[in-house]
Amino acid sequence: MTTPPDPARVLTVCTGNICRSPAVERLLRLRLAGTDVVVESAGTRAVVGAAVSPPMVPLITGAGADADGFAARQLTPAVLRDVDLVLTLTRAHRSAVVEHAPAMVRRTFTLLELARLLRHVDPAALAAAGSTPGERVRALPALAAGVRHLAGPGEDDVVDPIGQSDAVYRASFQALAPAVDAVADALVTAAR
Repeated sequence: MTTPPDPARVLTVCTGNICRSPAVERLLRLRLAGTDVVVESAGTRAVVGAAVSPPMVPLITGAGADADGFAARQLTPAVLRDVDLVLTLTRAHRSAVVEHAPAMVRRTFTLLELARLLRHVDPAALAAAGSTPGERVRALPALAAGVRHLAGPGEDDVVDPIGQSDAVYRASFQALAPAVDAVADALVTAAR
């Protein structure tokens, strides 16, 4: 009897780990539920132990995900151990990840960057990388890096809504949600 491989691990990273990265975590978890992918989050200056910021909660739940039971945690080298893909909310967060764990440089993208790169990744190549979303998570960094020259530059940062109006929270959520969908679609659709 063979044991199944460990699930692939995706980590989302923002600053306080109470707004943007929990939203990405919970939306991606919803989209990848029942697969061999585990999604978690952390913050570069986390409000350790805090719940999701109250104005973000209705946006997450309105999209069908669950914000309950969340507790913010600090990004550390130990948190990055065995992570297959890191999705950050800004370029500065990407730099912080690489400072903590230089080996992660090839597996770390901003969320918006990866969504932009996915438009150029050959779906057949992603499907050929494995039959499960977890296998495709492990292959995705190399495939995405291979098309960087095609995608060109773009907006990579999702605005931090903390302490701002509900309108800024909505704008932040509206920037990240389609990118989460693009990543999830690529990982799940390739399985079919």
